[in-house]
Amino acid sequence: QVQLVESGGGLVQAGESLTLSCAASGDIFGHIVWGWYRQAPGKQRELVATLNSEHATTYTDSVKGRFTISRDSAKNTVYLQMNTLKPEDTAVYFCSARIFSSWSEWKDYWGQGTQVTVSS
Repeated sequence: QVQLVESGGGLVQAGESLTLSCAASGDIFGHIVWGWYRQAPGKQRELVATLNSEHATTYTDSVKGRFTISRDSAKNTVYLQMNTLKPEDTAVYFCSARIFSSWSEWKDYWGQGTQVTVSS
């Protein structure tokens, strides 16, 4: 019953910036961990960043200092601000939400993905 829709992807040149949005709708209650993943051709899906209900964030080493995950609660929207983009950042980016009903039970939801292409 939860739907996530990403937007904001596109084609940019190396060194430029781009911000992705993830609009959430449905039954979003309780403890939630938001995440951004990406998958490049021929590679495994990679966790890029997370944000939890206490506003704590994590980032994979390759994007630390360049990417920022944030949330606008009023709009039920999660963002990924990407600065100083590199060709290695080229991938399909997915928004995710892990919604906990208890400490031992949760359910994951995924968006459809948005393409980010960074040219040299």
